[in-house]
Amino acid sequence: MPPHPSSAPFPSPRRPIRGTGGAVPLSAGKMRFIFNPHSGNFRRNEQLLSLLRHFLATSGVDGDLQLTTGPGHATALAREAVRHGCGRVIAIGGDGTVNEVAQGLRHTAAALAIVPTGSGNGLARHLRLPSDPEAALRLATAPQARIVALDYGTVNGRPFFNAMGFGLDAEISRRFNRLKRRGLPAYVRTALAAFFSRTSEPCVVSDHHGREAMEILLLAVANSDQYGNGAVIAPGARMDDGELDLVAVRPVGLIAATLLGARLFLGTFDRGAAVRRLRGARFRIERAAPGDIHTDGEVHAAAAVLDVVVHPRSLHVVVP
Repeated sequence: MPPHPSSAPFPSPRRPIRGTGGAVPLSAGKMRFIFNPHSGNFRRNEQLLSLLRHFLATSGVDGDLQLTTGPGHATALAREAVRHGCGRVIAIGGDGTVNEVAQGLRHTAAALAIVPTGSGNGLARHLRLPSDPEAALRLATAPQARIVALDYGTVNGRPFFNAMGFGLDAEISRRFNRLKRRGLPAYVRTALAAFFSRTSEPCVVSDHHGREAMEILLLAVANSDQYGNGAVIAPGARMDDGELDLVAVRPVGLIAATLLGARLFLGTFDRGAAVRRLRGARFRIERAAPGDIHTDGEVHAAAAVLDVVVHPRSLHVVVP
């Protein structure tokens, strides 16, 4: 990913990637592996844990394995890893685990590596990381691995690295997160069920061009190009251009929604007649009332007014 200067005239926060601020100096070879053993399929997690322990015992990597115990623990473990001098922190899990680990590494010199084991793996798919855990581990720990500085976003100060959204977007995430068995078929079924109970809502979007009133079925702000599972919400989006991609969908009927669903997996979503796409470094979204949003698939209550901001090149990531 070659560098691209931001073309947005709207100023955005630019906190430079920094060192460890007096902590132990980072070591390029020292690593921490962070794994959530409570998400997803129990049997698969047991197999992954066995694989991780075998890899650490046989690969010669200078690293330790830490298991998370609850929400927020992965962020704390990542911050601790930076303080202890780890130059690379490996997140083993889905988009939620990756989000938490990345929160602890943003604006530091430590690099995030990902072993994608979730159901959607949106960020990993965008970065074209290996889906096989062993291949992903080899890339994550390779001494000469390529490391790039990428953007991330915040919504009212809450970080997201892949995408955030509300409306049908957040409702699908809420329902999907309740499922015990996930994957693409489950995602499609969940999206259909959420669509049939859909409601629309008015909002006003402000960016460096001005203000625009919209009636939306869903609104997403993407940093990468996709939600996960190959569902491409913002075709061509980049994570190193200093901008975010806002994608809004007007209320549609079943036939139009079916066509949009097909476009989502064909990489032509933004060509739909009901789709409005904006690009910029900052957006203010004013809704009629507070409501749910999602950040990287995790659902939270949020205020009526949402301030979405890009933070350019503030996270180091290991890529192929």
